[in-house]
Amino acid sequence: MKPNILLTLIGLALCPALSNAQQSRNQPIGMIDMKYTLTTDVKEAQGLKTAWDDVHLVATLQGIVNRKEPLLYINMVQNGNVNVDNYWWNKYRRTGKWLNGRDTVLYPDIVELVSAYKTAVKGVVVYDPAVASTSNVASSISGIEDLLAIRYDTAATSLYTRIILNGPKLPVKVWLINPDGTSKFTAATGSIPETSRASTGSAKNDAYIWFMEHYLKTGKCNTKYGAYYMDQSWMKNPGAAGRNHHTLSNHDFFISRKGFFFDLSPWGDEPATDDKLQKPGTDLSTLKEFLLSAYRQNKGKEFAYLGGFPPWAFKYTKHAGGKHADVETEWEYSRIISAYNAFKDADAIGYGALANASFWQHFPLKKQYKQSWVTHADLKKKGYLTPKGKVDFKGRNFMIFYVGDYDASSWVSQMTPVLWDNKERGKVPMMWSISPVLQERVPMAMDYLRESASENDYFAAADNGAGYLMPGMLQAPRPISGLPDGIDAWTAHNKPYYKRWDITISGFIIDGEAPGLNKNGLDAYAKFSPNGIVPQKTPLTLLHGNMPVLRSDSDVMDDDPAKAAAMVMDRIKKRPIPFHWFRNILKSPEWYVKVAEEIKKADPTIVLLDAPTFFELYRTYLKQNPEAAKGLIK
Repeated sequence: MKPNILLTLIGLALCPALSNAQQSRNQPIGMIDMKYTLTTDVKEAQGLKTAWDDVHLVATLQGIVNRKEPLLYINMVQNGNVNVDNYWWNKYRRTGKWLNGRDTVLYPDIVELVSAYKTAVKGVVVYDPAVASTSNVASSISGIEDLLAIRYDTAATSLYTRIILNGPKLPVKVWLINPDGTSKFTAATGSIPETSRASTGSAKNDAYIWFMEHYLKTGKCNTKYGAYYMDQSWMKNPGAAGRNHHTLSNHDFFISRKGFFFDLSPWGDEPATDDKLQKPGTDLSTLKEFLLSAYRQNKGKEFAYLGGFPPWAFKYTKHAGGKHADVETEWEYSRIISAYNAFKDADAIGYGALANASFWQHFPLKKQYKQSWVTHADLKKKGYLTPKGKVDFKGRNFMIFYVGDYDASSWVSQMTPVLWDNKERGKVPMMWSISPVLQERVPMAMDYLRESASENDYFAAADNGAGYLMPGMLQAPRPISGLPDGIDAWTAHNKPYYKRWDITISGFIIDGEAPGLNKNGLDAYAKFSPNGIVPQKTPLTLLHGNMPVLRSDSDVMDDDPAKAAAMVMDRIKKRPIPFHWFRNILKSPEWYVKVAEEIKKADPTIVLLDAPTFFELYRTYLKQNPEAAKGLIK
């Protein structure tokens, strides 16, 4: 850990246990370094158990302890040479910043940590290593009942032995396994234990149904928050993605909000790849039951905020013996959740790990973060409008880059030190497309981006607004769910987020396999995104009321700037309008500078614009070209 660590091992012995009543801004911040869990030998039994068990327990503890105050911080997430958690910690420890002056306590191991916070929790929920889904059920119960989640394991070195049988000796309050170590959920008896429900034929699904009957449907769970993170089957194939991609460190925020956890296949045409003996579509049926129960409790007016993403490298795709591709699975999951008024904060594999969101959720944001829009007088001065207000092309084509994909808290947290802090940022216009709903889990990052932005950095919303869903699935009729139209609820959800961040452009709308926006859908976006949207399924050009609509074009992903520039120029030649949008994913400012240089060198008539100039100029063009405004250009 960095400086400002208070207390040594001698001092630790004097540190009193913390209770919820004692927690206040005067309490020191507890800290523990969890990086050791990323370097254990997962080919060896103890190394594998440590990698999973320790992070799971600490994430559940964080969620409970940090619910009302930021009191426990971990050092966990690494992105290349950047220690992400240290990066954010050090940034806000500086003079005048939020955490400056707060005392800290460094705990040397997990037993010391649990002992210190013993009175902040009510006990333990023990889950079954033989039924993978019980680890997610344990995380759900952890937040609702203030219990630490521990996997059943009576080995001398296990957390079960060190925390329950010895050490702090926390009591077991909920058993998701029989106390003798036999499985509670087997699907063999034909019924789900302690419920009136028949077995699904799948122990995996029976555990989730049991949770829904006992907690979700009884109103104990906060159905405004859910989490799609991988269950303990990660332990069977920990090398399928980066070591932190068990995403256990992501659990803390959703535990603090008393949300529900799940790991289910979105496909109805095959058994889940991690439960191949189930009847095809069993996982999907359970997923729909979760979503419908949440919809009903949220009364169709509020959206379920779902963290996480299909674990495609591990499950449910061709990687794991299924028949569906990665993006196909992403889109199907999106299509389903959208039908039930739910969206995702898409912690996708690659940069999906996030720690300390339960801590940072308390970061004090400003009421509003303003951005400037361009005037027609400005456009005339720049030479883009004639003195009479006509678009002055002078043989030019205008283009903009969608700088993405920042629809995930984890991606923003991990990539800010790597991409945003690049010394080349600010040299060319960049439309940073970041979902404003990420203020829930990474408010400190959102604040920093605005504080340090240059004149060439402008912010739009990422797909598909304040959360990633497919808005066409909100429009009645809704074939998957049959629920009433949800467009008005989506409008109400987005407005406060767009207002706080002064966002007026939705930089990309992924329609996927969902219907495109109809008139009601377009009307909705016009209310909170009046300066432009870029969907996949609209006419090439359209002016909807006063909102400019431009159909999306190509992704430009080649790492070679010359090849990327060549692709851009080729697409511009083929597109029959003078306005062009291109999407890029996790490209550095240096890449954008070089691509812009290559384009300017090869064709100086192509002009890269900032977002306000691009969309205001495009709107003016539409008003002056009736065919384009009516969507008649092919």
